[in-house]
Formats: sequence, structure tokens, C-alpha cells
Amino acid sequence: MDHMSDTQERERAFAEALKADGLRMTHQRLEVIRELAAARHHPDADELFVAVRERVPTISRDTVYRTLATLVSRGLVERIAAPGAARFDPDVSAHNHFVCTRCGTIIDLGTGALVEHALPSRLDGVAEVTWVRLEVKGLCMQCASAASTARPSTADAATQREGS
Repeated sequence: MDHMSDTQERERAFAEALKADGLRMTHQRLEVIRELAAARHHPDADELFVAVRERVPTISRDTVYRTLATLVSRGLVERIAAPGAARFDPDVSAHNHFVCTRCGTIIDLGTGALVEHALPSRLDGVAEVTWVRLEVKGLCMQCASAASTARPSTADAATQREGS
């Protein structure tokens, strides 16, 4: 599915979920779902609020949070815990995530990017596994690069000690 039809399909599903939960389809809510449906990253609620506020100055944070809560409760958006603030993933297809523990960047990893973990045939207290999503944590390339340039090399550290 191309980006445009994917975005339009998400907008339609999001709008139907809001209506099913008894929320009126206001201009503000419509703009929130448009912004989220078009997202190719994992925005947090404040990012969505700021982006929508550029077009709709009357938007409230409450509208953004309630819209997100409805979409998450209906399984149309995934809430991802990340450093700083929860992020929201409008792509609920089968995929995994890498989460940078320093900056909170989330990168989608296709299911083929990681070997599917073999689950034991029996898990205590579990009747049926219906979904597996892996979350890999570490440093993204940008944070790792910044960390390596911030610390002096071993030779530099030895030179600094000798000069002291």
C-alpha cells in the first residue's frame, strides 16, 4: 500500500473509532487524526499538539490526549514507553521497535530484521499467545556518535594526566 492510501485508510479507521466512542468529529479531532495518520515517525502527544496548533490555534491538549486514548484503547494506535514521554505508533502492523535509551528515538524494525524468538510451547499461566512484539533498546547512531566524540580517547586521557 502506498503512503497516500495508507494515510487515508488510517484516517478513516481513526474517525470511525472516535465516532464509535461517542466523540463528535470536530475540526480539532479531525486535524489530530490527520497529523497522526500521516506520521512516519512515532510522535508524542506534545509533538502532535504543537503541529496541529499551527493549523488550529484553538486545539487543547485535552483533545489530543483524549483522541490518542480512544485510538489506543481500540487498538488502532500503539502507545510506546520511551524516555521523556510516551510515543504513539500509528502503524499497528506486525513489526518490532528499537528504542534509544538516551534520546527516545524509535526506529521500526521489520519482523524479518530480527529472528523471531521461539516461544516455549507452554508458558505458565498463559492459554494462548496471539501477538509478539520485540523492543530492542540501546543507543541510536546519533547518540552513540555523540557519546564517542564527547569522551576523550585513552591516549588523550593519558596525555592530560601527564600534563597535570
